[in-house]
This record gives sequence, structure tokens and C-alpha cells, in this order.
Amino acid sequence: MSNQRTPGAFVRAAVLVCGGLILSASATRADPTVWESCEDAGRKALKAGRYAEAEKLLKQAVAEAECFGPADARLAISLNNLAAMYDSQGTYDQSEPLHKRALALREQALGADHPDVANSLNNLAALYHAQRKYEQAEPLFERALAIREKALGADHPDVANSLNNLGALYRAQRKYDEAEPLLKRALAILEKTRGAEHPDLASSLNNLAVLYHTQGKYDQAEPLYKRALAIREQALGADHPDVASSSDNLAALYRAQGKYDQAEPLYKRALAIREQSLGAEHPDLASSLNNLAVLYHTQGKCDQAEPLYKRALAIREQALGANHPDVANSLNGLAVLNCTQGKLDQAEPLLKRALTIREQALGPDHPDVASNSDNLAALYRAQRKYDQAEPLYKRALAIREQALGPDHLDVANSLNNLANVYSVQGQYDQAEPLLKRALTIREKAPGMDHAAVATALENYATLLERTNRRGEAEKLRAQADKIRVAQP
Repeated sequence: MSNQRTPGAFVRAAVLVCGGLILSASATRADPTVWESCEDAGRKALKAGRYAEAEKLLKQAVAEAECFGPADARLAISLNNLAAMYDSQGTYDQSEPLHKRALALREQALGADHPDVANSLNNLAALYHAQRKYEQAEPLFERALAIREKALGADHPDVANSLNNLGALYRAQRKYDEAEPLLKRALAILEKTRGAEHPDLASSLNNLAVLYHTQGKYDQAEPLYKRALAIREQALGADHPDVASSSDNLAALYRAQGKYDQAEPLYKRALAIREQSLGAEHPDLASSLNNLAVLYHTQGKCDQAEPLYKRALAIREQALGANHPDVANSLNGLAVLNCTQGKLDQAEPLLKRALTIREQALGPDHPDVASNSDNLAALYRAQRKYDQAEPLYKRALAIREQALGPDHLDVANSLNNLANVYSVQGQYDQAEPLLKRALTIREKAPGMDHAAVATALENYATLLERTNRRGEAEKLRAQADKIRVAQP
């Protein structure tokens, strides 16, 4: 969110409509101190997770800013901050028109190449990124970067911000070779301009670490996560929420490597920091509870995971509302736990509710809807309700092909899931081309996940064995064994 306070010219019209009141020309114009008070209080409420209060205050700030006129910088600021509040709640249909209006106002008032225009472009791009609308986000991030480089110079911290944003977008698209040089350049800029111990540098270190983490390059990610954590502890204090975020990131790395004894104290530390600094009902605390629950779930400690999932769900419902996407995340986690425990009848209504929330909040063609469809289909497959599982798996596949492209790894996962449904029913002719395509995608994917390739080979080998092609199956299993032996 922008924190600018640059006042513009007041509108001198015969009649003004401000905050829902009609004022005559002789009436007192909007009071800048009221606007600033609403802005400051609204941002504080947002940071504390008091969304209803934040929305009321930030809407009042917009109403006050309307009185200053469209050329006044304060109106774009207020629109942006209200949009950010909706972004944090996942209500993107409400935030998008606000971001677009703020962008249009700044372009009209300041010109197309002003740094504030880059800020608005960045905000709108971040909205599309969050929705996985990558094709819409990319040109906006690229334009923001070009404006900043031209207006501010190649080594300005805001240029580093744009590089980080574009790098994160490429990472999400699995364009790892394109993401890495951008993230490294951003890190170099911030180290040069901010210094080696600045919190902004910690954020950049984290971004590069996430890239390596995503690629399974754990040895490269770990020192970056650790350095980011050390910087934040030194610069912000041991109990700052950003320290909790770094603890979470390092814990996630250890969990991915199966180092559960190292992950657990870090997750617990993040939880304690957030509970102390943000309060027992803050949405970020729900994230910590969920992370620790996933760790216990992964270890088969279902009795420890369940109350954490339930508490995270309760916090999110209270703080964010019953139909927030994060509520769907909690419902999914609890449902998968129930499936693990064999409580399929308890899992089904949770998965259905999560699917409905995501369809309504994100749209029917969002990748998260595909993930939810997958989970519900897996439940039906476990119950041998194949006629109910198949259309859900097909829907997930169609969404992912359309949203992510035909060669995305998530598409390979969908192909594999659908193939399994056909295989268990003995429909091998339908399963085989799906398994072949899934294997091809995984073999050609950037930053190839070797374990996933081995799994794809084994899945295809199983089908070959069931269709009495044992010679072909043995060759594939030998390839898979070779891959697994080579892995650390």
C-alpha cells in the first residue's frame, strides 16, 4: 500500500458530493485531517486483521478523497488502500475495479511513465498473480519495471521490487531459468543500496530461496532462508511477525526434506510469535496453526493435527467470513485428515463446502477449484464411486489445461489421477495414453522433478504389467530404480 501524503488541488465546483452528503459551494470543503485520520486508522485495523473495521474506515477515506477531485493524489491512494483490504480477504471482484480506477487516475494526472503509475500497475498485476491469471499479470509487471528503470535508474530499490515481482511470477509458471537472473539482480541491487543487514534484503533472499526450494535445490535454499531469518532477528527483533514468516519458511524447507524434528520447533516459534504479537484471533495465526497441523498430519500424528486444523478454521471463519478462500483451505486440510483416518463420511461435506467457496470466490475455472475437484474425486475413488470421481477428475484436467497450459506439471498430475480411475476399472485402453502423456510432461518439465518422473514410470509400468507386457514394464521399472538410486 502506498503511504503518500502529497495533497493535490481541491475541486472548486458549485456542488460537491462528499461522503454521501451534498455540500453547497459555501460549505466547508473536505477536511484533510479527517481523510488522514481515516486512512491511518484503516491501515492499522487492516494490519491487525480487523477487516470489517478496516473496510468501514477505508471506505470513509475514499468518500473524503472524492471531494478533493480526481487529480488529487489522495484519491488514488485511498482507492489503492481499500483495494488492498479486499485483496487480503480474497474478494478480488471488489478490488479489481478499485485498482483499475487508481491506475487510470494516475495515468491521467501524472502521465503514463510516472513512478506512481508503476505502483498501480504493480498492484493490479499482483491481483492477477494471486488469481493465477499469469498472462494478464506479466505485461503489467513488465511495464512497471520499464517505467521504474527509466524514471528511477537501473539500481533503484523500486526496480528491485519489480524484478522480485516478475521473478516470482515466472517461478509460479515454472519458468525457473527466467526467474533466477531477475531474483539475483534484485538481490544485488538491494545489497548495494540498502546494505547487507536491511529487512528488504531479507525479503529478496527469501524470494530466491523459494525458487530453489521449489526446484528441490534444498542445499541452495537453506543458507538463504537462514540469512534472511538472521537479518530479520537483528533488524526487527526476535518477536517480530516477519521473523515468524522466516521461521515458517525454513520449517517448510525442513518438512520437505523429511527433517521433521528440525521443522517442528521453527513452526512452534512462528506460532508463538504470532499469538503474542498479533493476538489469538488473527488470520496469520491461523496460517501458523495450519502449518503445524500439516507437519503432524504428514507424520501420521492425526490426534495432534486435528485440533490445530479446527482452531485455524474457526479463526478464519470469524476473521475473514464463512466464504473466504482461506476458509476453503482449512476445510480441505481437515477433510484430507478425515480421509487419512478413514472418516470419509465426515470428509465429504467439508470438501463440497470448500469447492463451493472456491467456485464463488475465485470463479469456476480457477486452478484452486481444480485442486478441490481432485480432492473430492479422490474421496469418491476411495469409496469406489467411480462414476462420481471421473467427471471431477476430468473437470480438474480441463481447468488446468486452460489455465496453466497443456504442459504444466499440474496437468500431468490430473492425467495421472484420471488414468488411475480408468485402471482400477480395467479400462486400460483409456488409461494408457493419459499415463504416456503424463510421463512426457514430467520428463520435459523445466527443473525436472526426478522423483516425479520415477513415479510416472512406475505408474505406467504397473499398467503394462496388468496388460501382460512384462518386458516393457521391466525396462520402465529399471529406469525408475536408476533415478531413485541417483537421488540423494
